[in-house]
Amino acid sequence: MELRPPLPPFTAETAAQKVRMAEDAWNSRDPDRVVKVYTEDTRWRNRAEFPVGREQVHAFLVRKWAKELEYRLIKELWAFTDNRIAVRFVYEWHDDSGQWFRSFGNENWQFTPEGYMEQRHASINDRPIAADERLFHWPLGARPQDHAGLTALGL
Repeated sequence: MELRPPLPPFTAETAAQKVRMAEDAWNSRDPDRVVKVYTEDTRWRNRAEFPVGREQVHAFLVRKWAKELEYRLIKELWAFTDNRIAVRFVYEWHDDSGQWFRSFGNENWQFTPEGYMEQRHASINDRPIAADERLFHWPLGARPQDHAGLTALGL
């Protein structure tokens, strides 16, 4: 199995790097790219869905990004230990009617020694917002390095 650095045990620096790499991958909205960081038998909890394995995760992501249009995400390291990372995140998106949402969440991740995520537990709440309340305005794709994070944005 190919290594996916940074590898556990995590330091503050490598945990933050892993979080930013995950954020960049998710902002690509490319299920083929995103699933490669998970183990073949990864186990998730995402709201009321419990996908198991890369195939189910891929299908989940395809459905997600078909519904959550113009998706832009910011993740922030909350805590870490040897092979686990806790993250808080916020993302903005709109549905097919044009209604914007800001989704707030927390994730708990567990990694293999090779750096693959084997477990992802997410809790997420959505809040409708007006288009003029949006805070994430960068072009679709990775958040620019100089764009404010969650704490700086007061989120």
